[in-house]
Amino acid sequence: MTVSNPVSRKGTPRDLSGWLEFIEACHPEEIDLGLSRIRQVADQLGLKQLACRVITVAGTNGKGSTVALMDSILQHAGYRVGCYTSPHFLRYNERVRINGTMVDDHLLCDAFARIHRACTDVELDLTYFEYGTLAALVIFGDQPLDVVLLEVGLGGRLDAVNIVDPDVSVVTTIAIDHEAWLGNDREAIAREKAGIFREGRPAVYGEADMPSSIATQAAVLNCDLYHWGDRFRLERQPDARYSVSGVNAQGGNYRIDHLHCPALPPENAATAIQALHLLGVTLPVDAIRQGVSQAQLTGRMQRREDRGRQVLLDVAHNPHAAGYIAQRIPGNGALWCVVGMLTDKDGARTLEALGDVVDHWCLATLPGSRGRSAQDLYATLKPAQQKKAACFDDCLSAYENAIQASAPGDRILVMGSFLTLAAVLGRPVDGTA
Repeated sequence: MTVSNPVSRKGTPRDLSGWLEFIEACHPEEIDLGLSRIRQVADQLGLKQLACRVITVAGTNGKGSTVALMDSILQHAGYRVGCYTSPHFLRYNERVRINGTMVDDHLLCDAFARIHRACTDVELDLTYFEYGTLAALVIFGDQPLDVVLLEVGLGGRLDAVNIVDPDVSVVTTIAIDHEAWLGNDREAIAREKAGIFREGRPAVYGEADMPSSIATQAAVLNCDLYHWGDRFRLERQPDARYSVSGVNAQGGNYRIDHLHCPALPPENAATAIQALHLLGVTLPVDAIRQGVSQAQLTGRMQRREDRGRQVLLDVAHNPHAAGYIAQRIPGNGALWCVVGMLTDKDGARTLEALGDVVDHWCLATLPGSRGRSAQDLYATLKPAQQKKAACFDDCLSAYENAIQASAPGDRILVMGSFLTLAAVLGRPVDGTA
């Protein structure tokens, strides 16, 4: 679909699918970083700073799970929470949630219509992500919320989410990804992600190996910086659970013992707890324990069983994330890896990070202009790994092959992209239609 001048187009879509098609065609570039356009439209809408407390989360990996953990803890503590995350798997509504529930189509359609009118008034086009970000902010602004959690889409400094001033800023991890937009080394990437920091407001960094540009930006803005392993930490306890300790908003110390984190990385639980302590909300210990133990996130270390096979789904699409999975993948039995990736990801190093643990590769071609072919992924494997690899035209074919060729008790890892997981998640398990 091509729209030469979307802001002057007569008529507006009548349903969410129509709006999504419309906003996807509104701007010639899928990614066009910068805050000028979205700020002008936000001003036209009369959008001001949200009336509730806000935490913005950036980082290469761990953003989604950190948001999910904070969301779960806050809800168990009795707070009303809005979450904006991206991308989605099966429904666009997954991106905007209130107290864990996806917002209805009509709320999104109404927000898109308001944004479109504002775009027309100021004669500007917005990208798909900018439309989505403003829609979330419009919806949150109309709701009685206590806390809003915003996940950065790409980078930080120039990401659409950064038009909001957070009370606490979080950068989870820094690794090499999105080099075309963020830079080719960790220091440059960290500089971009630290662009979400705000003067005089606390910031959290969620891993021990912190690029110096994080500390530099925090010092320039006089941010009180909380570094993982320094001002807060995670310890594994003898009962295989965890304790998190750190400093709260009032300067005192806190310690939470006997944390059970079955579905998400415990390191991100430590980051989430520290950020919430800095937000200044009341956090009963039981709410923290329950929130951490019950937090879940689609496509992050997500487990399911299908026809006697243990299936792990994770959107890992860079070497850092793949290395994390390689060290922590559960179970025994042969490991089949169903993988599809985009062309702008480091496929060679990502697959190399899993090379020592994968027994069989099922390589899938992804659709679209950014989709990578299975044959291209095959070429990145070492010769010994190529002998254990097969190429498929799509993700479902690759997944079905892994199911059929494996034996009960084997493990199947599905990874590499949201598109890869969406194809599998949309298919019922256990062979049902």
